[in-house]
Amino acid sequence: MSKSDLTALAAELEEYLGDPHDPDSRMPFAGVLEFDESGAYPVHYVNLLRRWGAHLRGLPAEQGGLAGNVETGVNLMRLVARRDPSTAVGTALNNLSFMPAWITGTEEQKRALIADMRRGSSMSWGLSERVHGSDLVANEVRAERVERGGWRLYGEKWPIGNATVADKMVVFARTGERPGPAAYSLFVVDKWLAEPGTIEDTPFENLYGVRALDLSGVRFDGTFVPDSAMLGRRGEGLEIALKASQTARVVLMHLALAAVDTSLRLAMDFAESRVLLGDTVADVPYTRRQLAEAFADLMLADAVFLGATRSLQAAPEQVSVWSSVVKYLVPTKLQRTLSQLTVVLGARTFVRDHPHYGMHQKMVRDILITDIADGNTVVNLRNLGHQLGSLLASAADPDPAAVAVAEERAATLFGMDAELPPYAPWKQELFSRGGLDDAVLAAPDGIRRLRELAERAAGTDRERLLAAADTAEELVGRAGALHGRARELKARLGRAYAQSPELFDLAKEYCLVHAAAAVVLSYVHSQGVLEAPLPNPALLLLQLERVRRELYPHEAVTDQSVVDDVMQVLRHLHREDRLFSLWQFPLAKRTSDSSAARI
Repeated sequence: MSKSDLTALAAELEEYLGDPHDPDSRMPFAGVLEFDESGAYPVHYVNLLRRWGAHLRGLPAEQGGLAGNVETGVNLMRLVARRDPSTAVGTALNNLSFMPAWITGTEEQKRALIADMRRGSSMSWGLSERVHGSDLVANEVRAERVERGGWRLYGEKWPIGNATVADKMVVFARTGERPGPAAYSLFVVDKWLAEPGTIEDTPFENLYGVRALDLSGVRFDGTFVPDSAMLGRRGEGLEIALKASQTARVVLMHLALAAVDTSLRLAMDFAESRVLLGDTVADVPYTRRQLAEAFADLMLADAVFLGATRSLQAAPEQVSVWSSVVKYLVPTKLQRTLSQLTVVLGARTFVRDHPHYGMHQKMVRDILITDIADGNTVVNLRNLGHQLGSLLASAADPDPAAVAVAEERAATLFGMDAELPPYAPWKQELFSRGGLDDAVLAAPDGIRRLRELAERAAGTDRERLLAAADTAEELVGRAGALHGRARELKARLGRAYAQSPELFDLAKEYCLVHAAAAVVLSYVHSQGVLEAPLPNPALLLLQLERVRRELYPHEAVTDQSVVDDVMQVLRHLHREDRLFSLWQFPLAKRTSDSSAARI
């Protein structure tokens, strides 16, 4: 889908949902907070989205859905999540639960599942277990073969999103006699066809964040499933589950971006209206920098997310890297951003009943799910750590042929109007062969293109583009030093290297190299299709400074003039009701609401 077509579709959804500040709109903040306060599942909002067809935008068109690519469905859910992450998760879980079927299901299975969802059926993904967490090869739910052409399931899945409200659950169960990678298979369990007494829902959990989400579980006591309910072949379950999790790690990041978009918008409402000692809060230099940095953080995460989302189709063999980078970097970065916005809002953060400040509190809580669901920080850093040696070797001494491919593909990965190849999730690999990461390999070419743009610019734009190129070159160049440190660490620690805290630290730093590359590549490959006030050299430089601050927290590469110019970009998007993103989707027009500034 082209950028213009996706923008038009996003505008249609925004118009349908209406201004969230308007209590009479279809999905207002006031109503969202009522569901959140009571912990009640937001069935009303989920049904609104179903009627519009939002869930079908993440299902394959070939079997009855409406998805042309992953990017469409993810960005639509981002607009939902800016109002309520609980509703967005409840809706998106249908699509993520379908993912194992998309990867390995038969044509008949896919069509049947999507036809059911068109009629109102919903799905959940029964992967984790109470005792074992992310240790999938220790899972105990078992499927025992029976004579009448099927299996009986025993055990409990918990905690599972949509476990109670869903009609069907894809269940990861042990079918082998001995635990191990080939001992697990996948089954679609239709809870309405289960024999009485063989399946039981566990209660909703009382949650800290995403309080309206159905997070519960299911107990199986001899639940029968026919052979036709198995997805793929016996013993394929672990591989398919890991591939499905790769996609989920990318897709769920829309929640973090949406949370910061909403809180930054609320902070801007306050800071632009509240007058203290003769100036608005936004005109206080320190606060202005806080807001500009929060915006730069969000746009940095947006660039990383852009490449990761498009990698699902443009570079499926590298998704193990891209999904782990985005899943570690975006939640950890944006949680700190929300803390920074809390400082801007001050005491009003504690005003629970006002939709402005109650929503900020909710976003601070809700974003935490992006750190936990489908592989936490430790899981993703470990995954990167296992591949780090080959990734750094490839970056330090790149193969010219691989670089040429990466440079060509970067135009698709980071070019927002570039046509994506068809989504083929079965092509995803569990490890990037040859240690390839197209973002890092293509970064030098991106920096070269950035310098060419600088040569065609004038004045402060030229200076800032050159400063951005220098900063990016410094950051990307760290890959060589990281390679040396990793080799020295491995030689010193031997077998203990793979689980060492030092390796995790190296993996974190690699994520910063990837992030710097993503910022530059999104600038050079999408700059021709962005609307004013983007792209912006001042914003680019501040984004790169925000990456560098992770390494040198007290060293700046920007001055007050850069911050002031970034603030002008932020103000423009805020006043024009545009999403804080490279996409700049038009949002529902705001109603007049100045009450927040008077509290």
